[in-house]
Amino acid sequence: MTAVEAGADALGFIFVEKTPRFVTPERVAPIVQKLPPFVTPVGVFWDHPAGHVKAVAEACGLRALQFHGDERPEDLGGYTLPVIKTIKLAPPSGELGGRPPWTPTVTFLPYRTCAAALLLDSAARWSEGEPRQPIEWTVARELGGQQWRIILSAGLTPENVGRAVATARPYAVDVNSGVEAEPGRKDPDKVWRFVAEAKGTR
Repeated sequence: MTAVEAGADALGFIFVEKTPRFVTPERVAPIVQKLPPFVTPVGVFWDHPAGHVKAVAEACGLRALQFHGDERPEDLGGYTLPVIKTIKLAPPSGELGGRPPWTPTVTFLPYRTCAAALLLDSAARWSEGEPRQPIEWTVARELGGQQWRIILSAGLTPENVGRAVATARPYAVDVNSGVEAEPGRKDPDKVWRFVAEAKGTR
């Protein structure tokens, strides 16, 4: 519960099989039961059938769902819990913040009806748990200016998250490998520093 003690507002549980951070409902349910009332448990899924997602959510007491695969807007309309849809972007070609936003935002418009937030992540493969290169933060700022709730992910660390927040002004930030000692094992010091930097409370 290090992340909770550090001040995290949500915890993500990855239900994607054959990944370093895969967890089962049997392991997650007792953790969720002990969470404080204002910490949101989020389930992460990747092209799973709706029936499976709903069963896991009910078994664990999840309060939000994050979809990381190729789910279409019509695939996400039948859930009663808030939906977060991951959008995968290519990394920038130069210095972060150094070029105009290029994202074709019209592509995301169909998600308006089903997604409570968009999570912007790297298009690089993540299943092996390697560190990720940051995406262009000004894309997040542009989308936020269009009244999207943007969760910024990809390549965030305790060293750069403060600058990312200042540049992108996202609704929230998401981190995984950036606070790990190794894939699947968090580094408590990095977790504490990340949350402090993200919230500006260092």
